[in-house]
Amino acid sequence: MDLSVRIIPPTVPHTHTVVFLHGRGDNTQNFISSLDHSRDSRNRTLLDTFPSFRWVFPQAKIRACAASPRQTMTQWFDIWNVADFSEQEDLQAIGLRESVASLGVILEREAAILGDQWDCLVLAGISQGAATNVHTLLNLNLTTGQNGMRRLGAFLGFSCRMPFPGRTLTETRSVLGLEATPDNDEVIRNTPVLLEHCSDDLLVLVEGGRNLRDTLRRFGAQVVWKEYSEGGHWFNSPAGIDDAVEFLSSVLLTQRPDTNSSAQTQISFEAMDLS
Repeated sequence: MDLSVRIIPPTVPHTHTVVFLHGRGDNTQNFISSLDHSRDSRNRTLLDTFPSFRWVFPQAKIRACAASPRQTMTQWFDIWNVADFSEQEDLQAIGLRESVASLGVILEREAAILGDQWDCLVLAGISQGAATNVHTLLNLNLTTGQNGMRRLGAFLGFSCRMPFPGRTLTETRSVLGLEATPDNDEVIRNTPVLLEHCSDDLLVLVEGGRNLRDTLRRFGAQVVWKEYSEGGHWFNSPAGIDDAVEFLSSVLLTQRPDTNSSAQTQISFEAMDLS
């Protein structure tokens, strides 16, 4: 299953790429527009702050909702009960397997554009998009790495939880049954992780975010955890955007622009078959 994507190209020479996933029920166009309202303390969006980044926004497939057969929505995977993710949990594996496999293709393509510099590639997401990316990270099998180190540049998860919690790393990988999964934790250990969650999130409770944090740490990840009192099921602004900017600047060794002006970006659309 190929995914359509929207791309915002860099406005200066290209150095990094961020593959950013929207949440359940959302779409790329709305998500890109909504990002404009989440700004740091200098009134900049993430896109303003990193003009050398290429921003790739995949679009989730429209899927039927098993709990309400007449209802469809954009979702990376189906959920039986949003109030209790453990109910009929196996249902989630179907779409999650498809989405993770498709995202692997996108990541390979974007890494090739970067000259196979996987450590210049950032995986980011919010809500169900971030949950999908968690399993993408856990199943990412890199055969080469810069200076012998297999890793991504960074992983960012906002308002996120761990699908299929309470398992070992091997058991978690076996849930999706993907081909050519890694037999080690190298990518997980080497990829810097930032998780942000608002304690007043009523859709994905902060306890779910804390569980994800603890799970990734148990799997070997170095996780920076940021918890905010306000923000709901979204980004905290401005503090959460400040923290994301600081984190990316630190782990990617990217200089923050001195200017407070916002460079205009042009959205181009690359269409592929949805199936």
